[in-house]
Amino acid sequence: MRTFAAALAALSLAAPMASPLAAQGRSAVAASKTPEVSKAAIRAHLAFLSDDLLEGRGTGQRGGDLTMLYLRTELARMGLKPANHGSFLQPVKIAGVRTDRAATKLTFTGGTEPVSFTYGPEMVVGTGTTQARIAFDAPLVFVGYGISAPGEKWDDYKDASGKEIDCKGKLLVMMVNDPQPTATEPDRFGGKSLTYFGRWTYKYEEAARRGAAGVILIHTDVSATYPWSVVENSNGGERFQLTGTGQLQNGIQGWITNGSAEKLFKAAGLNLDTLRAQAETRAFHPVPMDLRMQGDLVSQVRIIDQANVAGLVPGTDPKLKDEVIIYSAHWDHLGMDPALIKAGKDGIYNGAVDNGTGTATVLAMAEAAVKRPAKRTQMFLFVCAEEQGLLGSAAYAAHPLWPADKTACDLNLDAINWMGRTKDISLPGAERTTLGATGAKVAKAMGLVVDKERPDIGGGYFRSDHFSFAKAGIPAFSVEGGNDLVDAAEAKRAKGDDYGKRYHQPSDEYDPSWDLGGTAQMGQFTLNLGYAVADAAQLPAWKAGDPFGAARAHGTKAGK
Repeated sequence: MRTFAAALAALSLAAPMASPLAAQGRSAVAASKTPEVSKAAIRAHLAFLSDDLLEGRGTGQRGGDLTMLYLRTELARMGLKPANHGSFLQPVKIAGVRTDRAATKLTFTGGTEPVSFTYGPEMVVGTGTTQARIAFDAPLVFVGYGISAPGEKWDDYKDASGKEIDCKGKLLVMMVNDPQPTATEPDRFGGKSLTYFGRWTYKYEEAARRGAAGVILIHTDVSATYPWSVVENSNGGERFQLTGTGQLQNGIQGWITNGSAEKLFKAAGLNLDTLRAQAETRAFHPVPMDLRMQGDLVSQVRIIDQANVAGLVPGTDPKLKDEVIIYSAHWDHLGMDPALIKAGKDGIYNGAVDNGTGTATVLAMAEAAVKRPAKRTQMFLFVCAEEQGLLGSAAYAAHPLWPADKTACDLNLDAINWMGRTKDISLPGAERTTLGATGAKVAKAMGLVVDKERPDIGGGYFRSDHFSFAKAGIPAFSVEGGNDLVDAAEAKRAKGDDYGKRYHQPSDEYDPSWDLGGTAQMGQFTLNLGYAVADAAQLPAWKAGDPFGAARAHGTKAGK
């Protein structure tokens, strides 16, 4: 935990002496005419944003309000223009929903005897709506993976006659992840990589589109790629969701352990393992379970006003200035835990790395960009409630401050390299678009090597704010740090770093000894890439066949 005085001291840091990074940065900047991203500015912003004063930048908490005030004040000081009709704020209305465990009573009936499960260890449930009480009497249907993917010739919602089943009012039970690759189809559903069809968010969305009463997901460590404790903790307290976006929602969104699922299917006279095997084939058809879920789901609901913060550096070209490049980072973290504080423990989730690093870097990039605008307009966007399910970026995508068909791309920074400069950089997801080739050229000009593509087993591409833009058809990805550290001492320190233990913990705190050379390096690369896009003759485009390219509303020709 750090003091406010320490943060103030950081804000008054003098410019450091020239370093190898500064020399490398100036060389790359001179070649691209991109203004230089200041490491000292990043350090000052990071020290302040991760200070205890901001109380972990929690959604719906005082620290979040202070963060929004700081961001809009800094953008104004730097000279950026408000992005939302004279305001730096884009209001985002969020519902905070907490399941009332004592009042919630849900029972599965119709089998040999009624079955119920203990909230937490065996099953978790919540609602996707803002209703405080929902009465259920819904029949259960097992729908395999719950996927409808014409491109894969796959539809878990069709019966034996090829007709879509009626999901209205039904509770759909399904598996997480994708159908697994086979010897004859090693590349189906992305092969080893998780596709969006495998994400639980897609499964909720698809069920809602079909009018289902809700969804129960069957958890296994392998299919989810994380243990049950992650599911239990994520659903144990207040959950947040957008309101006013017109998105369809499920009445119930739940998870069940594998052991509990086996009991549930046994009560229905079904064998879960047998049905799992059937669900791995295109011959699978939905299976009514002859069970009903009955009872009440009771929740405590509150409405929270949050905001995305956005500033503009207008473009200089008379025509191209009507198009925009977005640089994004989420400003929120997990806030404070009063129970920990009451117990005399550190209850502030400072979120220095996640995502103080990204927020501070985008602020420093904005201050640099003002000094030499590009041909196209640049937007510096700080989104809220990422930790609650990409809510701020989803709200932006639903109500963009700049027309989507005039948005070149989104370059996102989330929990970036704080260890030191690297010889490489990672651009996962850039290969989906022409940004991959542009990024490789920018990296080469900076003396960096782009890491080779790796199977995205955990579906990382779908778990950061850039994905909200990709779903809207806007080329987008998150720039990630490399692994080959230049400094041997920092490389040794990195091997012993325990950030995995600090992730989403109060111990994710700012350390003044951090070099931050790698942080500035990533900011410089991202700004260089943005300028390469901003000054190019053509806009980025999706690669042929990419599922998110279909939503793109215009061609790649500049000015169209």
